[in-house]
Amino acid sequence: MAEPKEVKKAKLFIGMLSSNTALFEEIKKELPVFGRIDFESGIFDWNFTKFYEEEMGSGLKRKFVFFDKMIAPDEIAEVKLKTNKIEKKFAEKGSRKINLDPGYLTQMKVVLASAKDSSHKVYIKCGIYGDIALRFRNNSFEPFDYTYSDFKSKDYIKLFNEMREKNDWA
Repeated sequence: MAEPKEVKKAKLFIGMLSSNTALFEEIKKELPVFGRIDFESGIFDWNFTKFYEEEMGSGLKRKFVFFDKMIAPDEIAEVKLKTNKIEKKFAEKGSRKINLDPGYLTQMKVVLASAKDSSHKVYIKCGIYGDIALRFRNNSFEPFDYTYSDFKSKDYIKLFNEMREKNDWA
């Protein structure tokens, strides 16, 4: 029989999506509650679907920030609830101006937090689910069939591979 072990900590990140890249700097002022930002990605063009355009406009851009503070995987639920509040704070007339996607990185996977259930998502707590977006196999992260299109991109996979290598997993 396998005995439960202490859970390994994970590297917290938040993906920011907006048509107004100036909001990325404004949002960063709200993020110290999660720890110190120790890495910021470049800005990626985001043209994978038109799902967010009506609410946030066209010409969407994505940026990731990673934090020095390691978290227990179940803490991602509280992070998601806090990022939802930040989204509402910056909303105008009920429409979000920024979408915040918190997640965590381990040596084996990239997990996104979601308030939406689906067949491939696992319930964590507080109405939040974990969506395994990428798995590490054959010396690289790779997506699943259900993985969001942007997380299947070579740019994101390269970023998460680099972050995996930079992190001290001890």
